[in-house]
Amino acid sequence: MCKVGRTGGRRSDVPGFVGMDVAKAPWDIALRPSGERWAVPNDVSGVTRLVDRVQALKPPLMVREATGGLERAVTSALAAAGFPGVVGNPRQVRDGARATGPLAKTEALDARALAHVADVIRPPPRPLPAAPPQALRALLGRRQPLRVLRTAAQHRLAGTRARLAKESAAPIPWRNADSATLDHDLATIRRASPLGRDKDAVLQSTKGLGPVSAHPVRLARPEWGTLTRQHIAALVGVAPLPGDRGTFRGRRPIWGGRAQVRTVCYLAPRVATRYNP
Repeated sequence: MCKVGRTGGRRSDVPGFVGMDVAKAPWDIALRPSGERWAVPNDVSGVTRLVDRVQALKPPLMVREATGGLERAVTSALAAAGFPGVVGNPRQVRDGARATGPLAKTEALDARALAHVADVIRPPPRPLPAAPPQALRALLGRRQPLRVLRTAAQHRLAGTRARLAKESAAPIPWRNADSATLDHDLATIRRASPLGRDKDAVLQSTKGLGPVSAHPVRLARPEWGTLTRQHIAALVGVAPLPGDRGTFRGRRPIWGGRAQVRTVCYLAPRVATRYNP
C-alpha cells in the first residue's frame, strides 16, 4: 500500500500499482496513482534496490513489458520475493498508452503507461515457469534464428557463382553442428521430465508433428489443458477473427497469437499431407 494525499487531516492508504520499463539502460519505475517515479541501474545492485523498495510499497500488481529477455532477471527476483507481476505484450501496452492521449514515447512515459495498465486493466498475474521450461525456451530461442541463418545460407549458395561458392558454403557445416547439439540438449531435458515426455507423446501422436515440432507447441502454449479449444486457437493465432461493421460482413482472417506455434501448426499438416497422402 502506498500512502499519498490527505483526507480529513490524515493520510489515506491507496493501492500503489507499479509499472516498470525494462531496458539495457537504467530501468524506469512509475507508481500510480501517486505519480512517483524513480530509476535503478540495470545490474545486480539495481535489482536489490528495486526489491527492497517494492517491499516497502507492497503493490497489489506490477506490470513490465517483454523486452527480448532483458526482463527475466528482475522478473525472477521479484517472483522469488513474492510480488505479483505480469510481463505484458509490448504492442498491447503501447496501444493502451495511445488510448490515454500522449503520442510521445520515452522510458518515463512507458513506465507510466505500464502503471496505468496495472491500475486500470489489472491483467491477472501469471506464475513464473519452472527452471526446465525456461531452459528449453532458451534453447529453442537460440535454435530458431540459427536454422533461419542456415536456410538463408543454403538459398544464397544455390544462386552463387562458382568463385564465391566455397565462401558461401563455409558457415553451413558449423551451423549444422550447432543445430545438432541443440537438438541433443533439447532431447536430454525432455527425457528428464516425465510430464514433458507424456505431453510430447500426445503431441507427436498428431500426424505431421515430430520431436522438433512438439517442443515449440508445448513450451509456447503453457495454458494447454486449462483453456477451451477456442481460447487456445486464439492464443496460437489460428482463430478466424470477424471484421464486421454495421450490415457489412467482412472476411474472417487469422492474425496475432504466437508466431512460433502458428508456424508449426501451419507447416506440419502440409508436410504430412504432401509426403504421406
